Amino acid sequence: MTREYYPVFFDLNGRSVLVIGGGRLALEKVNGLLAAGAGVTVTAPTLIDELAALRDAGRIEHLARLYRSGDMRGRALVMAANDGLSDNGSPSNAALQRDARAIGVPLNAADDPSNCDFILPAVVRKPPLTLAISTGGGSPAIARRVREELLEYLDTDTSSLADLVAEVRADLRRANVFRPIPAEAWQAAMDGQVRILLAQRRRGQAKRLLLARLGFPIVAASE
Repeated sequence: MTREYYPVFFDLNGRSVLVIGGGRLALEKVNGLLAAGAGVTVTAPTLIDELAALRDAGRIEHLARLYRSGDMRGRALVMAANDGLSDNGSPSNAALQRDARAIGVPLNAADDPSNCDFILPAVVRKPPLTLAISTGGGSPAIARRVREELLEYLDTDTSSLADLVAEVRADLRRANVFRPIPAEAWQAAMDGQVRILLAQRRRGQAKRLLLARLGFPIVAASE
């Protein structure tokens, strides 16, 4: 049975995250966390070579032992990336979730939605766009398929438009003329000629047209 989740993008820049496990699954989590600017601590008796290299390069901290109660304190998030079993001396995911909830730290247990406080979606990155796809844990294969289709759909022009819109919003805020603009107005302003001008690499004209369509011709004229 799938669950309804609240989608959110988490700012982990400079924040401490604990990863429990030292294998391939842990490496996948660590790489994503480092890309987000998190400070990563891995607790595991041993590490695979790639994780050991990150430790030796000073990119992660390594607690060379099994998880202990208290390791989660002060963390923004916890990632359980072991097999979820307790027969090797590691605590079960259920036990880890109890620890996490006792101190109010969100926990993700890989491939174990029933013991997760949050799940990780399939992600499409086309800077500055980041899209997250989830089926509520019910069908990760479908989420991956949709991710692949979106990667094919999103092109350079889409990223250029996203950059332009972000720039226009920032310009309006700096000029102290920004006001809430309905989503429908943005959609109408971005269609047609603005996209054509971007495709033709006529960015300045595209920006002026976008501003004018949004109702800021004075700002557009001064660009």
